[in-house]
Amino acid sequence: MAKVRVRHDTKKLFIDFIYNGERCREQTMLNDTARNRKQLEGLVQRMEAKILTGDFDYAEFFPGSKNIAKLEAAGALPLNPVAAAVSSSYTPETPLFSDFADQWFVENKIQWRSSHTTSVESILETALKPGFKNKRVADITKADVLALRNKLAKKKGRNSTGFMKPKTINNYLAILRLILTEAADRYEFDNPFRNIKPLKLQKVHIEPFSLSEVETILQRVREDYRNYYLVRFYTGMRTGEVDGLKWEYVDFDRREILIRETLIQGETEYTKTDSSQREIPMFGPVYEALKEQFKATGKLSKYVFCNREGKPLEHNNVTKRVWYPLLRSLGLKKRRPYQTRHTAATLLLASGENPEWVARTLGHSSTEMLFKVYSRYIPNLTRMDGSAFERLLQGRVIEETPEEELEADEVMA
Repeated sequence: MAKVRVRHDTKKLFIDFIYNGERCREQTMLNDTARNRKQLEGLVQRMEAKILTGDFDYAEFFPGSKNIAKLEAAGALPLNPVAAAVSSSYTPETPLFSDFADQWFVENKIQWRSSHTTSVESILETALKPGFKNKRVADITKADVLALRNKLAKKKGRNSTGFMKPKTINNYLAILRLILTEAADRYEFDNPFRNIKPLKLQKVHIEPFSLSEVETILQRVREDYRNYYLVRFYTGMRTGEVDGLKWEYVDFDRREILIRETLIQGETEYTKTDSSQREIPMFGPVYEALKEQFKATGKLSKYVFCNREGKPLEHNNVTKRVWYPLLRSLGLKKRRPYQTRHTAATLLLASGENPEWVARTLGHSSTEMLFKVYSRYIPNLTRMDGSAFERLLQGRVIEETPEEELEADEVMA
């Protein structure tokens, strides 16, 4: 009796049966799914019916099989379309991964920002296409995907461990998941990426500066960068937003900074998200700083903060030449410039500003990020220190204490 079995190594289905006293195994390229098993079981029933009536033609069911050479085969019959799918020599009509990935890239890049396009292209060329070289999309298994993930985890990176960060690995696999999902949908095979979860990420701890530290930094920083860091500390703008800020988006009349673009790889483009499009009020020090900055660069460049050639600042260069040396000279802990954004958030919230307004000012779509990331720095606002509950209990104790006991306590005192 013929049976449908599954290979333990590839997880592909095959048919195991006896014919003319010989045990035959016919491999397939079908994954072990209920749908595929049902399809093969239908084929098996037709095989067994023909074997019983003496009408079974091996070549009809398994054209190109290596077993035909050792079995007596009859003349060729019309090819069975289901049998073709299970022939040992059958190759699924799916493209190579590299070819399909290129097609997917061309079809989707029209909707991406230029920076994202560059990033995806780099991921494809440096990791995904080499990782599945000469593999057809339908041949890629879950084991192949996990093997690639392990390989990426061993690559050198800027993580504290010296290897690629889990977040970066997740970004690589997110692109792979999109490609395989699209391929599986087009060519009707089971997506091997199913049930593969992203790597768990460690919680990121922020290290904002205190107001006194901010004032010290602004007093000691190089004069030509004082306005730059003052704007960063008191607006919470992202690095790309402040570096790409143009004078056309500085409204002195309404005292607003209009966030419309961000600088990525030396070019300005649309902001990170739609919610990043916003207006930031110019608080007193920010207004004065930008007025002063206009005198320095207003006629030199379209960018508010620029180099001597009028081009936007290169943040890595500024960080190494100005920011880190300044922190060392002040005896402050080394922290990335992005902490200026966290500092602005904590100062705004600690001052009692409405969380929803703060979220809009920072470019967040909701207040969830604020309470998730900054709550420990604003106990008086979020009531996360237990003080409100303690005052409630103290009030209840006083209300329920008899006046006689209070008087007795006063006499004893």
